Parts: sequence; C-alpha cells; structure tokens
Amino acid sequence: METAKETNSDSSLYLDLVIKVLAGTVYEDPAHRENFSHRDSTYREEVRNEGRDWPANAHTMIGIKRLDNIRQCVEDVIGNNVPGDLVETGVWRGGACILMRGILRAHDVRDRTVWVADSFQGIPDVGEDGYAGDRKMALHRRNSVLAVSEDEVRRNFRNYDLLDEQVRFLPGWFKDTLPTAPIDTLAVLRMDGDLYESTWDTLTNLYPKVSVGGYVIVDDYMMCPPCKDAVDEYRAKFDIADELITIDRDGVYWQRTR
Repeated sequence: METAKETNSDSSLYLDLVIKVLAGTVYEDPAHRENFSHRDSTYREEVRNEGRDWPANAHTMIGIKRLDNIRQCVEDVIGNNVPGDLVETGVWRGGACILMRGILRAHDVRDRTVWVADSFQGIPDVGEDGYAGDRKMALHRRNSVLAVSEDEVRRNFRNYDLLDEQVRFLPGWFKDTLPTAPIDTLAVLRMDGDLYESTWDTLTNLYPKVSVGGYVIVDDYMMCPPCKDAVDEYRAKFDIADELITIDRDGVYWQRTR
C-alpha cells in the first residue's frame, strides 16, 4: 500500500512533468515563426522559462515561472480549504487551465470546477471608441496566432486525459459572458486578457466572487500597459491594498485578505 508521502511524491512528479510538457521544455519546442521576442524561431530555455516567446506547438505561452505560480496558488487554496472554483479569462491553447485541472486531479479534489473563459476567436478589435492603449497595441492583428478554437482547446485537455465534468467552458466576449457566468465563488482568478477592457470586464464581474484567502493572478501586468492601467484603477477604486507580488518580468499576483 502506498504511504501518504509516496503518494504526494508521485503527485509532485506528475505535476512537474505536466508543467514541462505544457511549456514545451521537454522537447525544446521552437518559437512560432511570428514570435515577438527574437528574430528567429530557436528554442531558448531562459526565454521559455519566463514566457517571452510564442511556442510553435506547446500548449501555453506563459512560461515555467508563471505555471509554477499557478501551482503554488492552487495548492495553497486546497491546503487551506479556501472555498471556490478556478478560472482563467483568456486561455489561448488552454495550458494554464489544463494545469489547474491536473492539480485538482493530483490532489483528488472533486468539488471544484475549472472555468475556461475565452472568445475562442482571438483578441477583439476595440474600434475607434475603445481604450486608447488597446487601440495602440492592436493585438487583433496577431489573431492568426492568438485565435484558438474551443474545439482545439478541448482536444488539448483530452490529450492529457483531463477533459471531464470538472471543466466548464465560457465561450464569447467577456462583456457578454462574465456578467451572467454561473460561478458562485472563486479561489483562484487568473486573468490573461491583455487589454484594458478585457481586464476591467473580468475584475468587475469576477473579483467580487474571489474568497478571502484566494488569489488574483494578472498575466500581462508589466507587459501590456492597458492591462496594468485597468488593474491599478480597479484596485484604487475599491481600495484594494493587498500586496502585488512579482512572478517574473510580466506577471503579478495578490492574495485577497479582506
């Protein structure tokens, strides 16, 4: 019979491997040909660790450090019985959400749901009336890379044997889906919407559902100025003083204390 220590060790090794496969470091997956961080598609370990390229085939672009952060936050809310589900808003190929579901599986957690929220059409064109910073970034022009269908994300979950009733999809623009999303309570809210409007819509509709002791993770806080603007304005408006903790050169997170 396995001891608890042996079981925990096996779970840890499983999650270590899932993270490496999701990020493509196991097989040194090259960068996408439209990669933004350097001019060629050469795999570079230090770049992938910090999520500074767009992988050609791997299931996430957020890198090892931000994947480790997800693991840390999810395992903390499990260990401390912080109530609520897990959600990511803006999922690309689904890697971060796949890891969330893998963590629940590794710890035999059966009473939490992973919510997968995305347009599955890429980044919206905010138009002339949109936030100036969003218009300047014009990320919708990169939708040949950034747009990933719901069918593809589901297939990616299935390839890890992690597509089941504890995974629920919220397809559509955040302004349309999040106000009526059937989510009661959240333990981890991870935002990767890049834009001011996407970030603001997420915070407005989902932050009030985050439990005390739960976590808010912002993927592009230091890389996308409009995302930072939305986070800073929301925190100021609602007097959120919880410490912003740096993950890597792009991501931050905080733990809700009140």
